Amino acid sequence: MAIVLQFCGGVGTVTGSMHLVATEKARILIDIGLFQGRRDEFYTVNSQFPFNPSSIDSCIISHAHIDHCGNFPTLVKKGFRSRAYLTPSTRDLCHYMLIDSGYVQEEDVKYVNKINRRRGLPPRWPLYTKDDAERSLKYLRTLEYYKKLPIAKDIDLTFFDAGHILGSSIPTIDIRTKKGTTRIAYAADLGRPHLPYLRDPEIPGNVDYLIIESTYGARTRPPIETAEAELSRAINRTVKRGGKIIIPSFALERTQEVLFFLSRLLRQKEIKDIPIYVDSPLAVNITTVFKNSWEYFDEETRKLFQKGPNPLEHKNITYISKVDESKRLNDKPGPMIIISAAGTCENGRILHHLKNNIENPYNSIIIVGYMPKNTLGRKIFERQPLVNIFGRPYQLRAEVVVVDAFSAHADKNDLVRYVQECSGRRLKRVFIIHGDPEQSEALRKTLKSMNIKAAIPRKNQVVYLADRSD
Repeated sequence: MAIVLQFCGGVGTVTGSMHLVATEKARILIDIGLFQGRRDEFYTVNSQFPFNPSSIDSCIISHAHIDHCGNFPTLVKKGFRSRAYLTPSTRDLCHYMLIDSGYVQEEDVKYVNKINRRRGLPPRWPLYTKDDAERSLKYLRTLEYYKKLPIAKDIDLTFFDAGHILGSSIPTIDIRTKKGTTRIAYAADLGRPHLPYLRDPEIPGNVDYLIIESTYGARTRPPIETAEAELSRAINRTVKRGGKIIIPSFALERTQEVLFFLSRLLRQKEIKDIPIYVDSPLAVNITTVFKNSWEYFDEETRKLFQKGPNPLEHKNITYISKVDESKRLNDKPGPMIIISAAGTCENGRILHHLKNNIENPYNSIIIVGYMPKNTLGRKIFERQPLVNIFGRPYQLRAEVVVVDAFSAHADKNDLVRYVQECSGRRLKRVFIIHGDPEQSEALRKTLKSMNIKAAIPRKNQVVYLADRSD
């Protein structure tokens, strides 16, 4: 039997990563991400699998972003009873990310059903609940970087560091056949070199097939160092006006990255000595994981945690979990910085901070992440003069600053360089996933011009891989 690779999700889009590897003796799932879309599509896509979950021998989770791990509770609900392998930090992060995802779904359904009752419509159900997420955690098993582990009768797994977020990995599977060993490396998502905290992305050797992301397959990004200068300028302008700085931020990775720069700017006296509030229970929990996982960071950051100053702590930084503490921020005068989730401004406490600050021209809103279409965050990013928050229109009078240098994804140059470094004489083909169609196609054309065989699979496409000796 040939090695079979089926692309079940995360192709032609940047969400819902899920890929199936089948051999003569095993069926392995790489990533089990949530497809993130509008409510009906979200439920339909995520509640159906193109395979029987109980037939999966092992699952591999590359990292804790919800579009790569977030549908694991559904997999368990539908019959998966094997082990899911991930790095220790990813396990710790998934504990919070999955439970929070279940809670958010329950709250969303409560709101929708309240409206549906008034309209005489039938009730809806969450894809999974907080309790479902908690029950799924018992199937998680940790594997340290670089330790090879048999996860099926003919498959060994090794994790290499992806340099994308804390705990992120490049799962590399070695499939043993009668003709030799075939190695598949899965680089989605892939980080940028020289990011705060993180080690640079690593190159597994002797790769036969490379699966790689293409989020920025056609784009280059400014160096991450420019983000610090842009933050400093925007904050200092707002401080002179006596205003508040509102930063919508994803709870995982982006919040900690922003804090890294802010604490350094404070210590270097590049910004005024003003209070910084991290107002997100999920971000607070995740930051605790970061503090407890310092041994997985790059050498510079490990020294900071060992000898100080701790990059996630400063006398000006206050972490907020309780609702009443969050509400009190509305009555405190500026200047101050408030970092809050969700990063797209679609839900969470950030909505309340925007509602209370968006119409004041002395204030600033700093955009530090990608804002998908049709979200409140995108409308603010586009500087639309009137935006709806909680169903009520608000005039956008606050200054909007976009710091484009923030990104945990490799850009075009990084991706091409990574493929080149994997392109030994064994590399047969590159599969391009996790990108909008134009980004994936641009990367494919670039690789083709370098005489590297690359393909863009369709969703649910099945590909038969040759043994190493074929």
